[in-house]
Amino acid sequence: MSDPAIAVQPHILLLQGPNMNYLGKRQPELYGSTTAAQLDEIVRQHARDTGYRLSIFYTNSEGAALDRIYEAVENEGMDGLVMNPASWSVGAGASIRYCIMSVAKPYVEVHLRNQYVMKNVSTLADLAVGVVQGFGIDSYLLGLDAMYRHLLRGNAAS
Repeated sequence: MSDPAIAVQPHILLLQGPNMNYLGKRQPELYGSTTAAQLDEIVRQHARDTGYRLSIFYTNSEGAALDRIYEAVENEGMDGLVMNPASWSVGAGASIRYCIMSVAKPYVEVHLRNQYVMKNVSTLADLAVGVVQGFGIDSYLLGLDAMYRHLLRGNAAS
């Protein structure tokens, strides 16, 4: 599916926010039984099959998230950010917000659950190209697909 006109595969950073490292163990009745390691393998295989480079980073620390985003942009040629900001998207996350604005790279927000059902409104979603939520693990695949296609189009809206 990769475009021969693109000399290098797009590089996408998947950043997992607070508590996502405990996926599969934390409230499986709400978030499912897929572990973080299983999700990583699913999205890595998806990246190989689709044709983009994928880096994955988990952190419970907002400062570590900022450092990782800046590192990916400055030293790794990150083209786009897909992130599950988890609790950073509700009532906190000002530093993440300014980081996303500063790096000026496309951002796709993903959530396992529908945030509206949970009565949450993301404070970061307005910075995103799009938000995918409520599809469980498939939210990641849909979000990564959306980012990949967005990058292939040269960030043009369609």
